[in-house]
Amino acid sequence: MFFPLFGYGYGLYLLFSLPALLLGMWAQFKVQGAFKKYSQVKTYVGLTGAEVARRILDINGLNHVQVEETRGFLSDHYDPQKKVLRLSPDVYRSNSVAANGIAAHETGHAIQDQQAYGMLKLRTAIVPTVQIGSWLGPIIFMIGLFMSSALGTQVAVVGLIFFGLTAVFSLVTLPVEFDASRRAKAILATSGMIYNQEMDGVNKVLDAAALTYVAAAIQAISTVLFYAFLLFGRSRD
Repeated sequence: MFFPLFGYGYGLYLLFSLPALLLGMWAQFKVQGAFKKYSQVKTYVGLTGAEVARRILDINGLNHVQVEETRGFLSDHYDPQKKVLRLSPDVYRSNSVAANGIAAHETGHAIQDQQAYGMLKLRTAIVPTVQIGSWLGPIIFMIGLFMSSALGTQVAVVGLIFFGLTAVFSLVTLPVEFDASRRAKAILATSGMIYNQEMDGVNKVLDAAALTYVAAAIQAISTVLFYAFLLFGRSRD
């Protein structure tokens, strides 16, 4: 992430972002710890993450959605454009409580897509703009910030708006992820694919994962506030 490494700017950045950075580190620690613990707990039924995903999709009439294995650690995601659910090897092949929970969570996104869930549609629609704004916004902002003129302020505001889309994206992501986890928990609790006593592990894994999205949103907002402070603080000088 780009930020000015000069004078008080760096100190202010830490002031704005350090709490969010610490929360993000703690959230990653929690999710990795929960996944490590419950990836070692095998379910009684013994279904792999891929099998859980396939069953849930078929039950909901989503036979056309493919389940594929993808590379990476916890790289699991649903692609609403290609209608493909991709699971990391540790989820796709494993019959653990953690793998079942994560697979069910990702099928929650497929069900959201099927039901035209508004927040998922919004998130998907703004992805291209956010991808551009996340790297172009800070560049435009810094160019405007270093221009000592009214035009420079206007340029910086444009950059701030572009980068601000990342915070909007993070906020939109929260209800999408929370809803997918809610759906996953409800499905697993009533499907018979895992036993009731295994739901505690599912809850801990998915709740820890949700915390990472909260941390990401707070970090994005704090960075936008930092840029705004730099810009409007300069304007008052």
